[in-house]
This record gives sequence, C-alpha cells and structure tokens, in this order.
Amino acid sequence: MLGKGLRHTRRYREIINALIKHGFGYFLSQIGLTDRGTVKKKGSTEENKNMRSMGKQLRLTLQELGPTAIKLGQIASTRYDTLPEEITAELEKLQDHAPIIDFANVQNTIESEFDDSLDHLFTFISSAPLATASIGQVHAAQLLTGEDVAVKVQRPGLKPQMETDLEIVAGIARLLEERMAWAQHYRLTDIVDELAMTLRNELDYLIEGRNAEHLAEQSGHHIYTKFPEIYWDFTTEKVLTMENISGIKVSEIEELDEKGYDRKLIAKRLSDAMLRQILDYGFFHADPHSGNIFVMPQNTIAFLDFGETARISEKLKRHFAAIIVNLYQGETDAMIKTFTKMDIIEEDTDTEALKRDLDQLHQRYENVKVRNLSLGQIITGIFSVVNHHHIKIPTEIVMISKAVLTLEGVLGRLDPAFSLMRAAEPYARKLLQKRYHPRELLRNSLAEIGENIDILTDMPRDLKDVMTAVKRGRIGLDINVKHVSQIMRRLDKITNRITFSILMLAFSIIMAGLIIGYAVLGKSTIIWDLPIIEIGAVVAMLMFILMVIMIIRSNRM
Repeated sequence: MLGKGLRHTRRYREIINALIKHGFGYFLSQIGLTDRGTVKKKGSTEENKNMRSMGKQLRLTLQELGPTAIKLGQIASTRYDTLPEEITAELEKLQDHAPIIDFANVQNTIESEFDDSLDHLFTFISSAPLATASIGQVHAAQLLTGEDVAVKVQRPGLKPQMETDLEIVAGIARLLEERMAWAQHYRLTDIVDELAMTLRNELDYLIEGRNAEHLAEQSGHHIYTKFPEIYWDFTTEKVLTMENISGIKVSEIEELDEKGYDRKLIAKRLSDAMLRQILDYGFFHADPHSGNIFVMPQNTIAFLDFGETARISEKLKRHFAAIIVNLYQGETDAMIKTFTKMDIIEEDTDTEALKRDLDQLHQRYENVKVRNLSLGQIITGIFSVVNHHHIKIPTEIVMISKAVLTLEGVLGRLDPAFSLMRAAEPYARKLLQKRYHPRELLRNSLAEIGENIDILTDMPRDLKDVMTAVKRGRIGLDINVKHVSQIMRRLDKITNRITFSILMLAFSIIMAGLIIGYAVLGKSTIIWDLPIIEIGAVVAMLMFILMVIMIIRSNRM
C-alpha cells in the first residue's frame, strides 16, 4: 500500500511539472492543484486564451508523459462530440513516439508468458521489430510447424504504470467536476471512464485476438477481405501471435501504381468492407488508418491491429442509417425526429433553435456536389451543433464517426473522386427498408404486445408500491403543467393500446379454447347455422392486422 502511494505521488509530481512546463500552471492553480506562488505567469493566461495553442501545448504535454498519456490523447482526439475542434485537431497529430523495446525484454516477456524458451516456441524470431508503438512491439517469427507469424509483445511493466496514470487522471477529473461548471457540463468523469475502459481493453491481447476472429467470421464469405489468423496456443494477455500478412500498405500509392493495382477498385472494396461491418453486422474495426490496412494480390483488402473495435446495437444502427439518409436528403426535421427516438434530447432543449442550426449546417453543404461531400466532416458539424445544445451523443455513434473520418482520409488518397457519402447511402436505405419487412414487423409487434402484457401484469403491484410510498410521505410531486395535455394524450394512447392488446389476447384465448373443446368433443363448429370458429379466426386476424397498422402509424416500431 505504501509503495502504491509513493508511486502515485511520484507520478503525480511528474504530471504536474509537465503541465506547468507547457503553460497550464495558471489553470492548475485555479482548480487548487498547485499554489499560485509556484506558477509563472509567462505563457499561462495568454496561452490558454488561444484554443489552438492550448491544443498544441496539451499534445506536447501528453507526448512528454509517455505511453498512457499518448494513448489517452489519441482516443480523446476522436471525441468530436465533447471536445473543441481545435483541441481534437491537435490531438490527432499525436504519434506513438515510442522507443524500441530491447530484444532482451521482448524475449523475457515471451518466455515468462509461456514458461518456455524461444527455441522451443519458434524456429526463429527476428530481433529487429516490424513495428513499434506505445503499448507493444511486433516481431516477425516462424513457428516450429513452419507458419510465418507476427508476434506482438507488450512493453514490460506497462500495465501497473497505466493503472497508476488512469487512477490519477480519474481523480483530477472528479476534482474538476466538483470545481468547474464546464467539467460538470461535459460529464468529464464519464469521458475519462470511457477512455480508461478502451485503454484497458487494448492492454489485453486476448480481447484483441477475439476481435480479429469475430471480424473474420462475419466477413468470411467476402473473398476480397482478409483478416490474419490467430494462433491461440501462442497467445496470452501480453503476447499475441498471428498470421504475418505480407502486402503493400494502403498509403503507399506509388508502389501500388508500380505493381499495377487498381486504386479505384481498392477504394470501393475498402469502403464496402467497412460499411458492411458498421451497417450490416454492427461490429467494426474502429481505427482503419493506413497503417492498419494492407493491399494484397487481386486487390484484396487486409485489416490489421484490432485493439480498437466497437459494437453497435440494431436500434442504433437504424438511427445512424436514418441520420445518413437525412443528411443525404437535407431533412433536418427528420434528423431531429431521429434524435428524439434516440432519447438524447432533453426536456429543456430548444428544438426550434436546434432545427435552425441544423438548417444552417445543411445550407453550407447543399450546393456542394455529392462526390465532394465529406460524410465525416458533416457528422462532425452535427456534433458541434448538438454539443452547443447540450445533447450527449451515444459513444457508439462517436466511434462510428471517428472510423468514418479516418476511412475518408485513406479513401481520399486512393481515389480523390470517391464519395463515402454516396457509397453509404444504399447501405443505409437497405437497413431502413429491412425494418419494414413483414418478418421484422411481426417480430416487433409481438415484442411490443409482450411488453404491454408485462406492464399490465406488474401494474397492480407497482401501483400498490407507489400508493404505499405516497401514504408514508416519501414522494413529492412536481408536475409541469405546460406539457400536461401532451402527457395525458400520450397516456390515453398507451391505455387504449394496452386495452386493445388485452382484448385481442382474451379473444384469442377464447377462440383457442373453443377450437380445442369442439375438437375433443368431436362436434361441429357450426352454431346457429354460422361457422362461428372460422368467423372468430377472421376477426382475430383483422384485429391483429389493425394493431400492427396502429403501431406502424404511431412510428413506435
């Protein structure tokens, strides 16, 4: 415990000194982390007034503080929804700037993880790294069975250092939320928690290996998309052994041209692969920069490095698809409706002002040809607007937008005329049309009926609990009369739908009972010269169809 405290104190001092060195001393004194007397005025207030300069100084600070700070900065650079554009633009320039790990340390890590010598694991392993980053280093090797592999090895002692840094950053975030209104507004502790979770996942190579396999499985039937095979017998939390992909980095334009590759076709296949991952499968590579994409013979796209992936729910997929279609058609009213369905618009949000700002954003792009539109930049513009109106965008949508922005940069070099906006629109429409397939309508209708029945079943107990709490004086009522008529109309609709569902269910049960009863007795279903059972079945079917139509018209599927 004492060792941990000393480690925290030492690292805390290093962080404070780095921040003061790069012009954040005045800011630190304002929040009470340093004494005013220890802060030099030079380069503090003036520098912090300029957001771009602040971003640059923050980037230099993070580079000086090492791997954890660099990775946090790289991840934070994708938070276009919460950080100013000047800050994210500077953080995007962060590079790993990581020193090469001595091969003796690499060997020690591998042998410790597998409790065996390198000679018993590999025919050979290169001492010169293929790539070096802040978290790990990659070496070419060959298994005893002859497969060429790439071995990714984590930096020694990295995890304890990162945990220390994350705990300190979390503590500073809590302090800022207590003392600064802007930190409360941006929910700084939530952002730090999300960044920390992402970083911890990157520290576990078992997670990265599973991510690679999942992406490979869902894209298995697409022959022009390649993912490296994972060798699980030679993989642990700190060592990842995978197939060594040989190809040309997608950013090596001259080499691709020299070898006769079709860059337009490569751009098309790369965009299709990413759009399928996002809008078809809902699980995608969240960091498709040029260093993570190789081109193989027959214009095949190979993905590498699966530390950053993201999963998006079916509902959020539909919402993102709707946003793309709304963007494509310039329908700001529909976009606000989509935000409402996402439950991200607060009661105090000025929807008229939001619509006005979105209209202005659309006017900025409406005369630009589709092929010149940047889907990523437009989404970033939307983030800027909604952030101004205190609307919090779901993290999954932020991850998609980051992937889209990164992808557009790669596609722009391959084929300057390529439009990701135009490529994404058919995928989005297909996803929205799928929603109205009869099978989907039936599944959603049955689910809603089930939910209504559950609500009705629980209602007596819930009402009893509420009334008990009211009698004991535990509940205070605060009614906003401004919206009471809307609330009552909505409650009336809900009550009618529940009643209708119960009647339909009861009628169906009665009909089923009659059918079974007459079948057991062996009697005819003709009563008073009328085919009662058949008529009842038709009525039940019409009631069901009517309910489906009501649900669709209410736009609550």
